[in-house]
Amino acid sequence: MATADIKTLSLPVQGMTCASCVVRVEKTLTKLDGVQNANVNLATEKATISYDPAQTSLETLARAVDEAGYKLILPATKPVSDVPHDHTEESRDVLRGDLLLSIILTVPIMAVSMLMMLPSFHDWFPVGHDDTNKLLLVVASCVMFLPGRRFFVVAWKLARRFSADMNTLVAVGTGTAYVYSVIAVLFPHWLGHSEAANHVYFDTSATIITLIVLGKYLEASAKRRASDAIRALLSLQPKTARVIRNGSEQDVTVDDVRIDDVVLVRPGERIPVDGVILRGATTLDESMVTGESLPVEKTVGDRVVGGTINKNGSVEFRATAVGNDTFLAHIARMVEDAQGSKAPVQRLADTIAGVFVPVVIGIALVTFFAWYFGAQSTFVEAMINFIAVLIIACPCALGLATPTAIMVGTGVGARHGILFRNAETLEKAHQVRTVVIDKTGTLTQGRPTVTDVIPADTSAKLAVNGMSCAGWTSEAVLSLAAAAESSSEHPLAQAIVTAAAEQGLLSERGVDFQSSPGKGVSAMIAGESILAGSPKFLEEHGIDVSAVAESLSKLRDAAKTPIVVAQGSEVVGVIGISDAIKPTSPEAIEELRGMDIDVVLATGDNQQTAEALARTAGIRTVLSGILPGEKARVVKDLQKGGKIVAMVGDGINDAPALAQADVGMAMGNGTDVALEAADIALTKNDLRGIAAAFRLSRRTINTIRQNLFWAFIYNVVGIPLAAFGLMNPVLAAAAMAFSSVSVISNSLRLRSVRLG
Repeated sequence: MATADIKTLSLPVQGMTCASCVVRVEKTLTKLDGVQNANVNLATEKATISYDPAQTSLETLARAVDEAGYKLILPATKPVSDVPHDHTEESRDVLRGDLLLSIILTVPIMAVSMLMMLPSFHDWFPVGHDDTNKLLLVVASCVMFLPGRRFFVVAWKLARRFSADMNTLVAVGTGTAYVYSVIAVLFPHWLGHSEAANHVYFDTSATIITLIVLGKYLEASAKRRASDAIRALLSLQPKTARVIRNGSEQDVTVDDVRIDDVVLVRPGERIPVDGVILRGATTLDESMVTGESLPVEKTVGDRVVGGTINKNGSVEFRATAVGNDTFLAHIARMVEDAQGSKAPVQRLADTIAGVFVPVVIGIALVTFFAWYFGAQSTFVEAMINFIAVLIIACPCALGLATPTAIMVGTGVGARHGILFRNAETLEKAHQVRTVVIDKTGTLTQGRPTVTDVIPADTSAKLAVNGMSCAGWTSEAVLSLAAAAESSSEHPLAQAIVTAAAEQGLLSERGVDFQSSPGKGVSAMIAGESILAGSPKFLEEHGIDVSAVAESLSKLRDAAKTPIVVAQGSEVVGVIGISDAIKPTSPEAIEELRGMDIDVVLATGDNQQTAEALARTAGIRTVLSGILPGEKARVVKDLQKGGKIVAMVGDGINDAPALAQADVGMAMGNGTDVALEAADIALTKNDLRGIAAAFRLSRRTINTIRQNLFWAFIYNVVGIPLAAFGLMNPVLAAAAMAFSSVSVISNSLRLRSVRLG
């Protein structure tokens, strides 16, 4: 199956209630021809399906899921990302209605059942004993077949396919108590003893249904809170935009904004789409999109991001990305994909869930017969314990343990400008013990500037760019270097060109330009061969750099990058370039060291410059002279030593290393190529985001482990208690409801985690 033919969609699935449902839907989808992979998430109630449209269709997928007892919601005209949230809210509203009805009906049943235990009850109650039981039958039937219908409908569909899940356990458990009570009321002689009518369990069946519906409602509410991050992101984009077309302002829907439209935004309004400012200046609140808490100043030529708030100035900008191509849409997709993915730790829970329900039914049957044939036991006792085992055993907590923590963790990350590509990345990040950091734009501000221009000690005569003098001046050296570097896109080259332009020294461009990545450039100027690059680059061309040896040493000690300039075979000067370390970088490095994470600086600078820079940042391990194409090898070498390695970078040259690393991390000012190759995108251009990402990963994995532990312990302890008659069915139902809610509530605690 060609990879290019594969299409991936995330679609809502209705009717899933437990981990067994997840396993069943996945098996149903993956056995279809053309389906490469299916990943079903109970917390998001979505299936992420990779399939070949040439071999199967969405209708075929939906039909197969429907035959399995569930419903796959196919995409409508609105974006797929909107569908699950609408569906979740609708499901929650239905549960709320069922819960209210169930409570209204169950409270009288419970009250009457308790009062019937009083000896004097029928002395004052206007209805006789038999008629009271018949009244309870009618009200309990309303509970069973109105709020409780969901369990019986799904259980029946599954039974027709020789399958079972949580709905089966609830339906069989409550149905047993209900049917026994109906027989006791309407056909007491079938039970073979005259006291049968005195033992009805309508209160048990109704209360169990009510408690489980309550648990499902609380679970739905908690899951909605867990998915707040997606809704918050989607709500950032305004519904309308003000565009200037044909010289007049027009209010249009955001969907109608086109590339290259001129958009006008006034103070206090949100930026509707991505673009570049044409006129005006302002400050933007980007906190909800990038996590940057301080307002960011913007002027002509600066990029603006959709969803951010314009604080204090009217601006006009040209739309550069609209619809699903905006930065906000990209973030929302990353968060949604991460929340819908499955962590490796979930595999154990899925394996158990696949056999859980049949095993529980077996245990319940053994419990029934053990009690029924036991000494001094009755059918009623056997039945009650049989029901208790079925009701308390629930795979819901197992199915929710991992995905709810992933949902909340990725949502918290998005709020702080940390975007995880998938759940596997979130899990793997907590194992990282070595971080390789690129220098330019990652450790430093990414704005290299020329600080020194030092002519060589020579009496040679210069004629370049219209200037002629005996010996070289700093202006002449800078002008010559800029002419050679003018065709290069390297940040250091751009710094030289910018410095020359600011001094009015840029008037000629070199020809026959050639670039050696990570080393330097060569060009022809006025018939002379000009080289500009690292000392090693010039030495490789047979040029002696000893004339500037002292200057090189001073620049390196000051953590500056030296660019040696030569004309022909003679060195004419050296240019010092500094890229200041970000103010927060030393703090970030200290945080990582405090987390027992080794930090390695990989840079193309020579050892002397690299070590000076590392000292300032607090980095102890330095790999210098690393060419752009060698960073992936550096990561691979570290991995060979058994280390779990993260790579942090921001440029196109970092993409191979990001892909090689166990966890690739791209900074917020990075290129699209780097962001696509990364496992974690940091939207803030702040190195402290690295430690925050690892801290969030560790907290999330700890939460998952806690959830799985309690989910397992709940069943390991609860089922034996029920089997030995130490837990009645009502208490079992309460415990069952509590198990799922407690797991989700524990996951929601992640929302209060402090990352800074």
